Amino acid sequence: MKFLIFTCVGVVNLLSLGSGKTIYKSDGSRRTFQEIKEEIASYKDVAKEIIDLAVYGKFQNRSYERLALLVDTVGPRMSGTRNLEKAIQIMYRNLQDDGLENVHLEPVRVSHWERGSESAVMLTPRVHRMAILGLGGSIGTPPDGITAGVLVVASFDELQRRASEARGKIVVYNQPYISYAKTVQYRVRGAVEAAKVGALASLIRSVASFSIYSPHTGMQQYQDGVPKIPTACITVEDAEMLSRMASRGNKIVIQLKMEAKNYPGTDSYNTVAEIVGSKYPEQVVLVSGHLDSWDVGQGAIDDGSGAFISWEALSLIKALGLRPKRTLRLVLWTAEEQGALGASQYYQLHKVNISNYSLVMESDSGLFLPTGLQFTGSEKARSIMEEVMSLLQPLNITQVFRGADGADINFWIQAGVPGASLCDDDLYKYFHFHHSHGDTMTAIDPKQMNIAAALWTVVSYVVADMEEMLPRS
Repeated sequence: MKFLIFTCVGVVNLLSLGSGKTIYKSDGSRRTFQEIKEEIASYKDVAKEIIDLAVYGKFQNRSYERLALLVDTVGPRMSGTRNLEKAIQIMYRNLQDDGLENVHLEPVRVSHWERGSESAVMLTPRVHRMAILGLGGSIGTPPDGITAGVLVVASFDELQRRASEARGKIVVYNQPYISYAKTVQYRVRGAVEAAKVGALASLIRSVASFSIYSPHTGMQQYQDGVPKIPTACITVEDAEMLSRMASRGNKIVIQLKMEAKNYPGTDSYNTVAEIVGSKYPEQVVLVSGHLDSWDVGQGAIDDGSGAFISWEALSLIKALGLRPKRTLRLVLWTAEEQGALGASQYYQLHKVNISNYSLVMESDSGLFLPTGLQFTGSEKARSIMEEVMSLLQPLNITQVFRGADGADINFWIQAGVPGASLCDDDLYKYFHFHHSHGDTMTAIDPKQMNIAAALWTVVSYVVADMEEMLPRS
């Protein structure tokens, strides 16, 4: 999951095109917006057919059951591991067996980090074995571990004010959870800021909206010129306990042991499949999710669910015998958790054809009941997407929000390609499970997954089959 995430708040309907406004086609001819509305309205029956099949018909629960089979069989899928490569090969065969076209693997160079054995034991003022998860890219401790006193702080500002107390200590951050976007900086920068003031290691309160004594992992980033120190996340409960102890003046000593190790980069793959367009095969609507995960839980929410509703979109369209005018391309990204490595390399390889990408879509914010679509693009394109979303009226999910979000598609969005992502009804709940042992199939409701798959399928098909690409700024 990406470091930053936008919440889908505030329905966007601030600027729409009147029926007299025009959309220019690539050949210079013009269509009124009313004509485009009528074209989109003509998809009402096919949208209802997709919804009926995915939500109520013979394909209900299919994406859930397919995902359960993969994650129960393979487990977590960390970059650089055999589990991820096994999952890639399984998906390669699945997409071929599904009858999709141009199924292939595109090589990607990825990082490889393993946590090994790890432990943290509070020795003073009492003995207490703490639950921890080392952070991605962290170095390990010496074999005998690091045993040191503890400095507990609630912010980077407090750390700076108490910098003279930090040397030779283990810094513990007990920062409050405000939002993922604001709070994740402690996970990302915690080790660097602690090392700058002479700390031996850092332990960060998990970036979680709720906890039942479960640590949450994720990437951290070292900085050139700053010593690298071991770093891990601890539970919300332990961070708060340590903070209470420190406020009473208790001396706290922790022994930290981590076998974490970084290995040379290795080869992996983005997994690609298509339904080739009938009229404009060179033009592309891309649907995606990332296949890799962290090494805890099952990677079901983050992001097996997004990957599998993207597969379901193409699978449903093929099952209905539909072939859109432009190509629908499924990409299952690799190494998103390590900095969108697969997506970055895909963009470098394919950006030469950027003018042919009508829309890039990514689902990577969990999979609870969708409330609408997040979208980034021109106001003309937004007005078109509002009409497309009106086809989801049978599900009462028609809203278009600002701010499409997805680390893997941001390369395209920043270059001007319209982008879309799912907006879920309970993003706060998503961070109960995010990057933890709790990211399992149990956290997913198959009925909600059916609805998300239906939305994803309708939007991707209609945009791929419309006569014109989405207009850009």
